[in-house]
Amino acid sequence: MATIHPIPPIPPMPPIALTTDFGWSDAFVGVMKGVILTINPQAVIIDLTHDIPPQQVAAGAFVLGANHSYFPQDAIHLAVVDPGVGTERRAVLLVTPTAKFVAPDNGLLSYILKGHLESPPEQPGMAALPPGLAAYELTNPDYRRQPVSRTFHGRDVFAPAAAYLSLGRPPETFGPPLTELVWQPPPTPARREKGLAGEVIYIDRFGNLITNIRAEELPVGTPQVSIGSRVIAGISGTFHDPAAWADAGGLPPLIALVGSNGYLEIAVPDGNAAQVLGLGVGAAVGVSGGS
Repeated sequence: MATIHPIPPIPPMPPIALTTDFGWSDAFVGVMKGVILTINPQAVIIDLTHDIPPQQVAAGAFVLGANHSYFPQDAIHLAVVDPGVGTERRAVLLVTPTAKFVAPDNGLLSYILKGHLESPPEQPGMAALPPGLAAYELTNPDYRRQPVSRTFHGRDVFAPAAAYLSLGRPPETFGPPLTELVWQPPPTPARREKGLAGEVIYIDRFGNLITNIRAEELPVGTPQVSIGSRVIAGISGTFHDPAAWADAGGLPPLIALVGSNGYLEIAVPDGNAAQVLGLGVGAAVGVSGGS
């Protein structure tokens, strides 16, 4: 009787998650997906978002940093917010213990780096890669579309690299190793005698103002949150805290709460806090008090 040898399971293909500022009205996103599927017809492609505000590298860095951990082990993140496309800025592959990142080297990977740095640099510049991380410059012409457009590296450089990575190509074959990447320090709140001085770092589509203050940094008890000319007493648990209307004093109700990514947010129930307050990214946010 013939021996039956079991077929070993095929390891799951890592998904490719896309994060860009391309929007949906043009063909850019569809073309990138077409390039990926031409190289790897079995690729699993996930859209994280294509609504990063145009050219806002810091916003893209925040969204990528706050959300990449929700993807499977070894996921490939293809991130393109690239106002310097076609210039001397490098195209890079960053390999971490849990994921791979294909992106322009313009600070877009700063939140990813921050999660691995013991002492993040305080000033913009270059950050040395810590142990456990590796990076490579995407220069191998075998992993690019030819000719390479100077205005659409998402199609000709980054999409092919992500596709070949999903097929199992070794990271070191994509180009020379790098020891440091461009670093744009994520804004961190400053400690004051009576609390914290933070700022708005992102505005979501609901107009919620997301700050750089983490939940674990908030004082215990009932802190006061100040933004613009408004002061909010306490931290709400949901976007529909009934106390918001009682405390509004005839103004649009305003609440502070910890959002799903662990950052303090300012919101208007059933409204748009950015519009109500007339504030945007960079607006000062203060936290004081507590028990």
